[in-house]
Amino acid sequence: MPPPSSEGGKTAALRNDETVEDGKTEGLRSQGEPVGTSIARPRDYAFCFTEADNPSVACGDSSPYTGEPYAAASYPWRVVTRLGAEYACKAVVVATGTFLAGRIFVGDVSYEGGPDGMFAATSLSASLRALGVPLRRFKTGTPCRVHRASVALGETERQSGDERPEPFSFETRSAPRNLADCYITYTNEETHRIIRENINRSALYGGQITGVGPRYCPSIEDKVTRFPDRERHQLFIEPMGLNTEELYLQGMSTSLPEEVQIGMVRSVRGLENAVFTRTAYAIEYDCVDPTALLPTLEFRALPGLYGAGQFNGTSGYEEAAAQGFVAGVNAALKLKGEQPLILTRDGSYIGTLIDDLVTCGTNEPYRMMTSRSEYRLTLRQDNADERLTPIGRRVGLISDARWADFNEKYALVADEEKRLKKTVLPPSEALNALLEGLGTTPVSTGATLAELLKRPEVGYEALAPFDSGRPELRREVWEEAVIRIRYEGYIARQNAQIAEAKRAEATLLPSDIDYDDVYGLRIEARAKLKAIRPLNVGQASRIPGVNPADVEILLIYLRKRK
Repeated sequence: MPPPSSEGGKTAALRNDETVEDGKTEGLRSQGEPVGTSIARPRDYAFCFTEADNPSVACGDSSPYTGEPYAAASYPWRVVTRLGAEYACKAVVVATGTFLAGRIFVGDVSYEGGPDGMFAATSLSASLRALGVPLRRFKTGTPCRVHRASVALGETERQSGDERPEPFSFETRSAPRNLADCYITYTNEETHRIIRENINRSALYGGQITGVGPRYCPSIEDKVTRFPDRERHQLFIEPMGLNTEELYLQGMSTSLPEEVQIGMVRSVRGLENAVFTRTAYAIEYDCVDPTALLPTLEFRALPGLYGAGQFNGTSGYEEAAAQGFVAGVNAALKLKGEQPLILTRDGSYIGTLIDDLVTCGTNEPYRMMTSRSEYRLTLRQDNADERLTPIGRRVGLISDARWADFNEKYALVADEEKRLKKTVLPPSEALNALLEGLGTTPVSTGATLAELLKRPEVGYEALAPFDSGRPELRREVWEEAVIRIRYEGYIARQNAQIAEAKRAEATLLPSDIDYDDVYGLRIEARAKLKAIRPLNVGQASRIPGVNPADVEILLIYLRKRK
């Protein structure tokens, strides 16, 4: 039984195969022995192990490992593993992915399990239900994997990466290189015939699967059934990594039987001799109704318990990573007694994702798409550091060196934006020849660099021969200055919308408000407000079923209450 750390358990992240305490990972990596077997409130008395829990440890008022007392009030959560290890925790993050009561479906074969042959976390669902956590059943799927040597990649369309890839981090100074290519091929009428003739053997169409699947990632049998007029469907052949021979057939997720999968895959150009390394399957799993969560991803009714990732009803790696970050940071901030991290809709796509979940909920696996945000013009990848670095600094994630670099960068951006607006180029034959060559109108009077850059045909680098006072700047600096200039009017309009929304967000709703006492609210709005318990008027206005008239009634009620 692995003990908690010598300082006593403080936080635990419940994944399928590990527990995290104080930032350290304990062993417990034996496949098929999930850590999160159960989670519970503590006993009323001081936390202890009884002889029934562990015959070698007697009950007492202190940790059997350290001798330090830990009252239930100090460590309000108890996590018990399948192997019998118990952890006293101040905060717990549930990040179970698709393992929570997971069930695999391949044709008429069905069994409890998680991805990649690992065991499902089965007992944890019952434990969460006992705590009153509202669980539901979702479904997702994954395509087969095939061996690279068995695929005729020369018969497919090569898809090379960007010539100048955009790095994920603003700290990256050297340009990254693409080291692998993807490939495209297509299904055909023979593929579709095999699918149609075996559609009744699909777990999805045979009725075995009851969970709700993702609308934006349909299975191949779903595509063929829903779009019978389509002669082919695109498949991406993607390498699983640089150090593996496995290829992933994106676009061909299915729950058809294995022999049917082999037939339909081998009917595709380039895959005629494909050798399977892993069969495609569908998986059902338990997840929470995210309206039970606060914007910090802490459960409203269960302080110290957080949800993250697919457990919160999302689908996708990026969505999961974002929520894991927010839940983990907030669990740590709570233990430190500091203000929580709440990302807003106008400040990040993560904020949009979380607000959608906790305010509106989701009745299907949720994907974060840019179209979900009303602030797409200001939520750009080029200004992500401008929006989020100050927040990272506040929670202790940004070093002094990085903070200094950030401030220097945006001082340079502001200076360059100002210089471009002030610098006037007189008309000349050379300048007009350039403008006409770029397909835009020549100038007859002086024009500022900013005015010229507002023309979509004119680039910053093209004006270099006429810009003698140009400083040496990193590309990311001058690109940001040019974006600000080109979209100045649109950005100003969106900032005005954001300011209006912030006023609504600043109007807080008392935690003790009784919506039955708010005269004039429609029945639907009252029910939704009681269920969601929004934190402010802005959040209330985004709840489905709450209309502008209901919001106005809320504002009147708040004015009278004051």
